[in-house]
Amino acid sequence: MTIWIPTDDGHADLTSHDTFMAGPPHNTFKRLRDDDPIHWTEWADGKGFWSITRHADILELNGNAKVFSSAHGIRMEDQTPEEVVARRTFQEIDPPEHMNTRIKLAKAFSKSVIEDFNTDICMLCTEILDEVLPEGEFDATRKIARVLPMRMLGRILGTPDEDLPWLVEKGDALIANTDPDFTDHVLDKMTTDEFRMMPFNSPAGAELYAYAKDMMDKKNKSGDTSGILHMILQPGRDGSTISESEFRNFFCLLVAAGNDTTRYSIAAGMQAMCHQPELLGQMQAGGDIWDTAPDEIIRWATPASYFRRTALTDYEIHGKTIKAGDKVLYWFTSANRDEAVFNTPFQVDLARTPNKHVSFGQGGPHVCLGMWLARLEVRILFQELAKRITKIEAAGPHTFLRSNFVGGIKSLPVRVTLK
Repeated sequence: MTIWIPTDDGHADLTSHDTFMAGPPHNTFKRLRDDDPIHWTEWADGKGFWSITRHADILELNGNAKVFSSAHGIRMEDQTPEEVVARRTFQEIDPPEHMNTRIKLAKAFSKSVIEDFNTDICMLCTEILDEVLPEGEFDATRKIARVLPMRMLGRILGTPDEDLPWLVEKGDALIANTDPDFTDHVLDKMTTDEFRMMPFNSPAGAELYAYAKDMMDKKNKSGDTSGILHMILQPGRDGSTISESEFRNFFCLLVAAGNDTTRYSIAAGMQAMCHQPELLGQMQAGGDIWDTAPDEIIRWATPASYFRRTALTDYEIHGKTIKAGDKVLYWFTSANRDEAVFNTPFQVDLARTPNKHVSFGQGGPHVCLGMWLARLEVRILFQELAKRITKIEAAGPHTFLRSNFVGGIKSLPVRVTLK
């Protein structure tokens, strides 16, 4: 069955957040992959950008960090040099500085450390599903997909459960700062210069900064060693520690991006189950499917629609010249539907292997730090869901975020039949 048919006319405005309220404009991305894979968009401010839409081309450019820099911002919008410095996380720095920072953080997100959360995730999934599924009909994004990563966030950060709804609300205001359902400070509809030194140009950044500093002070005073944050704050092998600025910016990134990636992957996976009934049976049969299913669900979701880079030198590709200073957008949502790489890309194939999706930014130095956690949460949630239901179907239309940066189903009405 068809899961979802793109409605764009093949010439969608990729600069408009409104475009993506109907879902990713896949007809436009297919046209660009076929006819103009290195496509220049002339923006209103005269500072256009290149769209890279083929899988192979994104891997080529993403693997060349010496030419394509993250240090000038990772979103379409421009930032002044002072804004970049004030707001940057390790996503916005280049090697070798990036690797030095990443080493300090990676120990807390290694596969072995994350696997220690297996029991916690199983327990949380059980609690959430056993509470929600008996309702029969509900918004799966709000009641399941949003709740699991929110509650896992508390385990990771070592924060009180009562703080979690507030933290996620502020994280949503950051990462979905173009959607009026998530923030009163909609980035493209009002002047937000007052907050231009805050992450994502949002007042929520200032609030999260203050929370992070308070948490850091309390941990230092109490000697509390719980949570991944304690590991991050410890000196590295060279004796260096992350600075207060690095810590608070990473905290904001973890609260925002670490939450939405898993949320929108789970929502997309449940949407797929509504329209491909065979998926539930495959999950219930189990076995090797669980080695491949999480990555396929994450490919299908592609929560980060694109990341931007800035060319440091001229670069020739497909007969075109990307000039030094040009902005370059890697459209992951297009690459993950590239027919040259994925057979039947508009169908979810839980046994797909190999699955060379680029949802985690594979192929470059900025590959997602939290990918092991995202895979584990997605796998366990769907394992537990499959144990409890005999049917899941759509109970109304789903709606997408108003964002060309974050791809996600923000509302997903479903109806389930319990075993």
